[in-house]
Amino acid sequence: MSVVDLVMPKMGESIMEATILKWHKQPGDVVKQDETVLEIATDKVDSEVPSTSDGIIDQLLFNVNDVVPVGAVIARIRTTTGEAVGATHQPVPPDHYRAPEQAAPREEKTVASNGHTPSFNGNRFYSPLVLNIASSEGVSMNELESISGTGNEGRVTKKDILAYVAGRNTGGYQVHDTGKLQKTPEIRHQEPPAGYQQPAAAAHQTPATVSYSGKAEIIEMDRTRRLIAEHMVRSKHTSPHVTSFSEADVTNLVQWRDKVKKDFEKREGTKITFTPLFIEAIVRCIKKYPLLNSSLDGDKIIIKKDINIGMATALPSGNLIVPVIKNADQLNLVGLAKQVNNLADNARNNKLKPDDTQGGTFTLTNVGSFGSLMGTPIINQPQVAILAVGAIKKRPVVVESPHGDSIAIRHMMYLSMSYDHRIIDGALGATFLTAVANELENFNPEKEF
Repeated sequence: MSVVDLVMPKMGESIMEATILKWHKQPGDVVKQDETVLEIATDKVDSEVPSTSDGIIDQLLFNVNDVVPVGAVIARIRTTTGEAVGATHQPVPPDHYRAPEQAAPREEKTVASNGHTPSFNGNRFYSPLVLNIASSEGVSMNELESISGTGNEGRVTKKDILAYVAGRNTGGYQVHDTGKLQKTPEIRHQEPPAGYQQPAAAAHQTPATVSYSGKAEIIEMDRTRRLIAEHMVRSKHTSPHVTSFSEADVTNLVQWRDKVKKDFEKREGTKITFTPLFIEAIVRCIKKYPLLNSSLDGDKIIIKKDINIGMATALPSGNLIVPVIKNADQLNLVGLAKQVNNLADNARNNKLKPDDTQGGTFTLTNVGSFGSLMGTPIINQPQVAILAVGAIKKRPVVVESPHGDSIAIRHMMYLSMSYDHRIIDGALGATFLTAVANELENFNPEKEF
């Protein structure tokens, strides 16, 4: 009899850990190769981990809601044939890693201040593990932002936040720009002046109790909604948002799609929606104005050479996810249509891979799919812009021609784009948005696919 180690799989270049959502098997259960053993989640995508061999579950080494690093042994399977694969000892997670349940209990103490304010990079990314430790240790977002990260591009690592928590709990250390803990000056207690009375409000501070008048239903946020909420708040805190608006006559585009959609589906085996047509126009304009395809790292602007378009997709649960079309500029219309439909279907059926949501450089959201005329979208960090398209409506409009003006019924659509005013000024934002509108208005009605 041999023992096979089941490890946390690698799910993408930038994904270093995952949260265990559910165990489908328990010790003693029989499992077959490729049968699902557990469900895991990264910061956006849920996945299943299959067994790598036939056998019986011997040990489960982590609990539900544990955050586990990639490569760590998560379970052991006893097989009836073959030699042992992998070690039989308890796996040792990477240095400084510990699950939230293993974190030392936090005492209510205050970090002494020496007047030094750690630097803060507004485009910081916090991994699920760091956020989980921060939540379990009661570290607020303001505190998290004050920690000087020693990771890539100044990111806060497990080591950084655990060192911060350890220093806060002892009251003797704090993290400085070097990423090292330094002893803080001792603060001695001083007696208040004679006759001083502590304000009543400060003498007994207790958590405020929220009361609800009338009938109310309290719904606990699910994990995805909590992550979305954190991302949205962080984006508004990070980027000064400006939104510009434009309008496009998309009559040629609508009529072309109506004309070819049956033949397109018959020939290509997939539907042609408006989304790939919008993405095609956006890609052309990004090539003209590459600053819209960038991110900010401190005082450095990083212009991305790859054009990876995220498309916001609503899930049946009501939550939102943004799968990414990689290298969209290298795909023709048929390729874009297939990518859009495949990613949308996988998103709705919970089949997205973690890497499918990584690496986006610009985001498109279709607020018109639910009937909205326009919206003011929130930037998907660390990107610098997001474009929203509204519902296409027939309206009477003035049509200019060499023979004079006339009023005609046209298919009209509003476009809105929110952008990071630290990088994108109003002139560039409006120019780019107008360029996209012009691309859609000048759509070739004789276009081949």
